[in-house]
Formats: sequence, structure tokens, C-alpha cells
Amino acid sequence: MHYKRILLKLSGEALMGDRQYGIDPFRLAEYAQEIKAVTERGVEVAIVIGGGNIFRGVSGASRGMDRVTGDHMGMLATVINGLALQSALEDAGIQTRLQSAIKINEVAEPFIRRKAMRHLEKGRVVIFGGGTGNPYFTTDSAAVLRAIEIHADVILKGTRVDGIYSADPEIDKKATKFDFISFDEVLTKGLKVMDSTAFTLSQENKLPIIVFDMNKPGNLEKVVTGEKIGTKVNF
Repeated sequence: MHYKRILLKLSGEALMGDRQYGIDPFRLAEYAQEIKAVTERGVEVAIVIGGGNIFRGVSGASRGMDRVTGDHMGMLATVINGLALQSALEDAGIQTRLQSAIKINEVAEPFIRRKAMRHLEKGRVVIFGGGTGNPYFTTDSAAVLRAIEIHADVILKGTRVDGIYSADPEIDKKATKFDFISFDEVLTKGLKVMDSTAFTLSQENKLPIIVFDMNKPGNLEKVVTGEKIGTKVNF
């Protein structure tokens, strides 16, 4: 395996499938099989998932809601998604632990770094819910923070696009895809990979990011074996 320990970042919207909102159980089952394939090859997998399919604090604030309240609602949405993904993974026969940055002991363990690392060493998939536990920070920031804390080798950002482009490929048909790009180039070109806080944190800690199409079967396994899938942001 090219990577021994990975942090997989999934957006909440990825769980919607073809729905307008909520969770598509078929998409969950597909993701569970993709994750199972890499765990069976000895890769240690941690996951951070967003909550945008249920609620976004930023959109709530734009409609007059207090931003802190909205972000707390968004954190709870990530726990809901984490529970759904945990159930799908366990249905696929994978031992899983859900840890939350906000205390919700009846449904998730509190986030304890050493305990999370021990779970990974035992071959369990660890899902980190609740974001960072603080308002004004996105789940991108949570993903980078947790990846650094558990000494992940790479952040794999699973999206519906097969990499980083010079422009939005769904809008600009002339957009060109990058196979490799540096952190400095991303900043210079003004490309959107993650929010600036998360991206800077990753750069400062020399943690590479790979953006790839999670919805194409087999792509996750190809990435962890070192195949040139998606776009790698490196130094």
C-alpha cells in the first residue's frame, strides 16, 4: 500500500445520491464497500464527513439565524451522518467507532486522540463527527486537524469531480485538469480546494491532499495503492 493511514474527507452532499436532501442508503452502501476494500488491504481509515445534506451553519446565518447556533446545528448534522455511515460500514462487516468533538455520549465516544489511534491500530474505521467542536470552523478544518493529530499520511478528499481543474468543469467546458499541483500554485491561481484555514493548516504541516472522484467504483482503492487518480496537492 502506498499509504498506511488515511483521512478520508466526505461532504454531506455526497450522501444524498440523486436526492435533493437527506441520506441515500444505496450511496451509503456503495461507500461502505469502497472503504471495506481498502481496510481489507491493511489500510487504516479515519473519516470526517460534512453535514451539508442536512444543515449548513453559513446558510442559516444568511437567513438571519445566529451563526454560532447555526454552526452547532451543523455539527449535530455531521454526527447524524456519522451514525448513518457507521451503520452502513457495520452492515458490511467493518468494525467502526464514531467519535464526536461535542459530548453526546449516548451515541458516540468523545474524541480522544490516543483512543482514536488505538482503534486504527486495531483495524477499526474511526469516524470523526462534530467538526472541531467549535463554531466558525468547517469540516475541512476538522479533517486536516484530525489528520495531523492521528499522523495520517494523506488527506483524501472524495468529491463528485475527478480532481482539481483550472475552473469549474461543470460550468466551463474548457477547464483543464491538474494531475499534480503545489500548495503555492493553488494559492497563486486562486483555486478552491478547501477553505483557506484548512488549506493553510495542511500546508504548514506538510500534509498532502488528493482530490478524487469518490463516486467511481474502485477509485479509493486505486488512490491508496498509488495510482494516479485525481489531483495530488504536494510541495
